Amino acid sequence: MSPPDVLTQQSRPPRLEHFPAAGYLGRALSLCCVFFIAACSGPVNSPYPASEGGKRGASSAYSAFGERPKHLDPARSYSENEYVFLGNIYEAPLQYHYLKRPYQLEPQTTTAMPTVRYLDAQGRGLPANVAAAKIAVSEYEIHIKPGIRYQPHPALARDAAGKQRYVPIKPEELERIARFEDFPEKGSRELTAADYVYQVRRLAHPRVQSPILGLMADAIVGLKDLARDLGKAAKNQPKDAYLDIAKFDFPGAYVVDRYTYRIRVKGKYPQFVYWLAMPFFAPVPEEAERFYRQPGMAERNFTLDWQPVGTGAYYLAENDPNRVMRLRKNPYYHDDFYPSEGDHGDREAGMLDDAGKRLPMVESVIYSLEKEDVPYWNKFLQGYYDASGVSSDSFDQAIRMNAKGEPDLTDDMRQRGILLSTAARPSLNYMGFNMLDPVVGGLSERARKLRQALSIAIDYDEFISIFLNGRGLPGQGPLPPGIFGYRDGLAGMNPVVYRADCGNPPFPKGGRGDLATSAEAQPSLKSPPAPLWKRGESVSPSPADCARFKRRPLDDAKKLLAEAGYPNGRDAATGQPLTLYFDTAASGPEAKSRMDWFRKQFAKLDIQLVIRASDYNRFQDKMSKGSEQIFEWGWNADYPDPENFLFLLYGPNKKVGGGGENAANYHNPEFDRLFERMKDMDNGPERQAVIDALVKLAREDAPWIYAFHPKSFGLRHGWVKNAKPNLMTHNLLKYRRIDPAARAAYQAKWNRPVLWPVPATLAVLVALIWPAVAGYRRRLKATAHA
Repeated sequence: MSPPDVLTQQSRPPRLEHFPAAGYLGRALSLCCVFFIAACSGPVNSPYPASEGGKRGASSAYSAFGERPKHLDPARSYSENEYVFLGNIYEAPLQYHYLKRPYQLEPQTTTAMPTVRYLDAQGRGLPANVAAAKIAVSEYEIHIKPGIRYQPHPALARDAAGKQRYVPIKPEELERIARFEDFPEKGSRELTAADYVYQVRRLAHPRVQSPILGLMADAIVGLKDLARDLGKAAKNQPKDAYLDIAKFDFPGAYVVDRYTYRIRVKGKYPQFVYWLAMPFFAPVPEEAERFYRQPGMAERNFTLDWQPVGTGAYYLAENDPNRVMRLRKNPYYHDDFYPSEGDHGDREAGMLDDAGKRLPMVESVIYSLEKEDVPYWNKFLQGYYDASGVSSDSFDQAIRMNAKGEPDLTDDMRQRGILLSTAARPSLNYMGFNMLDPVVGGLSERARKLRQALSIAIDYDEFISIFLNGRGLPGQGPLPPGIFGYRDGLAGMNPVVYRADCGNPPFPKGGRGDLATSAEAQPSLKSPPAPLWKRGESVSPSPADCARFKRRPLDDAKKLLAEAGYPNGRDAATGQPLTLYFDTAASGPEAKSRMDWFRKQFAKLDIQLVIRASDYNRFQDKMSKGSEQIFEWGWNADYPDPENFLFLLYGPNKKVGGGGENAANYHNPEFDRLFERMKDMDNGPERQAVIDALVKLAREDAPWIYAFHPKSFGLRHGWVKNAKPNLMTHNLLKYRRIDPAARAAYQAKWNRPVLWPVPATLAVLVALIWPAVAGYRRRLKATAHA
């Protein structure tokens, strides 16, 4: 063997593998190239799978959910996070008009609004204008549209003989099905009147446990008896066995023909039509009950709570509550079109740009699991979610108050093209007085003026600013916005607490007339509303100068307090300081801040406020027994009718002794008389006049301090179209439209990778490694020359 050519071998330039640091540098360069290429191809921070990336848009909307919906059975669900899905999967007979306010019912699956006829105790027909006391039964007749079909579902699959394909299902076949999507066959059929009647029966099903059974059993003829009979029958069956509820006698709902059914309600109950817009009365096919009640189904989470079936615009295509819930357009969805009319200003706001277009306009809606607010907010800003609420953590970043004290977007949000929508919720938070209490209660002039004084002194305008970040509307009475009977602007002002802001209006001094409690101050049943500035011989300023109003000065409250017998916060008879008691179940740092604020408000009148905190059960016990004095309470609308709020002040509904929802135990015979008249009236001028009289009494008697109506703040990107807040309904997805090009452009702009650190890092690496490489090469050359 010849000797090696030492010179030749040693004089070759060293390869990278001979010097590890140089190899690392090469690999770093390669990774940077890969990163550069990826960055140029689109956003690298997308939270969605690569199969969806870049192609999201034309047909998809993106949102999130914070916790798994527990019930997706429409007869059982009564939770907001569940209605987000239910409202788009199921269809009740009626719905609320998407754009019109106050909220108005309209047909959804019906050909027209339900008709009603009245029957006496012998079943004989009565005229429409008959007195409510003579009505034994109200019979609602409902006609549904032909051709409406259910979403694809294995419960509706049929074999060649026309029988349910999977009823009964063989155990070995069920064993092979791990996920609901594994059912190879799905079917559909036409919606019929019998499906709606079946759903009314399901309210009484003992295994469904509907939360409205108690209420509906008192309203629907025979439902209580049906619940009793079904309960007895269920006891003789296995827990999850199918119970044929259709074979039991039930006169409360029945089929007239294939597309017509009737529901019988006790007495006169005009508010019942609002229930027909809720998922409780949405149809469920009997085949679904038979399908899900089979052995082995519940163990695999194959239930109506997990996989619903309805006729709505979307069906639940994927239910993985630990990751994603995906809705897809119902391929059998019936003819449905975007509304062609709305409220004043809707056309200018672009809400009627899609008038007459077929619904829905979005093919799929993807809800990703987000348990925390901050990640959701960040992804919204990145353009990966279409809309967002405004949490306390993100409020300052998103919202600022303008010069008028109104919420507005920050400059950052405007630069991003983000839009803000606000709407007062159909609900009311109030501070209540126990009308049975010897100090603050009763209808005496002394107690009434004390409550009026406190109504002025407790500045809920300030409360809204401090504790709600402006997300509230000061209450002017028992009715919230969006409800028939609510009056907006100056016409809806509570003159006991506020006065018109007309610059320097010539209000006369002194007397209760100055506090607008005279007959002229509020509309009565016999006369139209008088101008609020009309006092004696004063000259009225122009309405344009009186478009706003403001809280009455503290001096007005002090004057009322003195007239009530408590000058400077002391009992005029005894000289003792007035001490009042506030009962609450609230706890924690935030509650302490609120309680401290309340103490300061009472102290403005030199009244001492003692906070009596207790746990929730003890607090409820106090409310039931009437041992509280002052308390906080609230009410959310079940349906947008004034009866749903004014009944909270109806005497027979007192909490003490009756267990009703009248938590203040308010009882005014005149209010009760007017309420009984109003509740059965149709909406119109006559009913409005009665409501005005009721509101006037409720303001003057002041059993509540009408604190605020919570305000909903919603943000959305500019590519989301047709996003008018509608707080009474949940079938909103079908109205949405997405501009995919705008979304893609936003994502590209606001998700650009920060590239300058890459060359900077490379330069640092070269500066650190190059001296070692150069030194190594010098040693190799020196060795070669040696």
